[in-house]
Amino acid sequence: MTAHDPSKPSWITLRAQRPPFSYRIDRRVPLVALAIIAFTLVVLVLSISFGEYDISPLEVVRTILNVNQDHPDYANYALVVHTFRLPRIVLAFLVGAALATSGAIMQGVTRNPLADPFLLGVSAGAGLTAVAVIVWFKTLPVSVLPWAAFGGAIIASILIYVLAWKQGSSTPIRLILIGVALQAGIAAITTVMLLFGDIQAVQQAYVWLTGSVYGRNWEHVQALGGWLLIFMPVALLSARSLNVLGLGDETAKGLGMRVEPQRILLLLISAALAAGAVAVSGTIGFVGLVAPHVTRRLVGPSHEGLLPVSALFGGALVVLSDLIGRWVISPSELPVGIVTAMIGAPYFLFLLVRSRHG
Repeated sequence: MTAHDPSKPSWITLRAQRPPFSYRIDRRVPLVALAIIAFTLVVLVLSISFGEYDISPLEVVRTILNVNQDHPDYANYALVVHTFRLPRIVLAFLVGAALATSGAIMQGVTRNPLADPFLLGVSAGAGLTAVAVIVWFKTLPVSVLPWAAFGGAIIASILIYVLAWKQGSSTPIRLILIGVALQAGIAAITTVMLLFGDIQAVQQAYVWLTGSVYGRNWEHVQALGGWLLIFMPVALLSARSLNVLGLGDETAKGLGMRVEPQRILLLLISAALAAGAVAVSGTIGFVGLVAPHVTRRLVGPSHEGLLPVSALFGGALVVLSDLIGRWVISPSELPVGIVTAMIGAPYFLFLLVRSRHG
């Protein structure tokens, strides 16, 4: 084992004078982030090239860059790449980034690496209200769906916090237990709604609940992209608060933090990110669990680096899962939510077993 070189600090500090800003990240963050970005770009090209209408990876790159307009098949390439395949892949990345960031915040708030918006009921709350719109309020425009999902996620978050409140404060363990119970209750209500709904609407809701980016277009990308432009910077700026909360409530209070208001704000940010993803893709589980947990091993526990790298890793995971889902039973495809569950569920069991023996 090599000794630590004090001439090479472990941190990189980013500073700006106007407005005053300082952001400290682990030195591993840039290298890991570049590696994930490179991997994602490779998977993106392979995913675009794969399908009933095959396009070579080189032609995919040339089409994306608009440098092969003289090619006799350019019109077909441009249609397939820009209209059908690229939007769903970009959306898959944004969905993964939102879920992973939401999961990282949830794990920081609860101080538990097994927490995520899917397991704690936030995604279920978003899914419940979205299913209600699809099955019971079919006359409402589709544009209402993101707001319905957001409202459901916020209501679920408020319920978790209120029910976890005891003797003037909430505790991480109570937040987790209440969240798990709430998720089960919401799932039961959703099932009842599906049992008594119109068969065609129920089929649509079931497809949506499995979690999929099939048939998505640039409008969905713009909707989620605009959502993330608002909430992702807020999430990144909350990194220091998450670090302080990780020290424990008493220590955080000793450092001058108003713990409960800050915890509420972080839960709302996490809910907003999860709701945005659920609104455009349905309920995709385990991304918010796996991505932050793996990223923590790569760049350490500090949230200044953990949040952005988790977002990149989550995006890469969903893009890869979408490619696997399209490839494994081609020409049909598995919804991306099924693939992430097949990856995440065994990993979750592994974490449980390891924590039990640890």
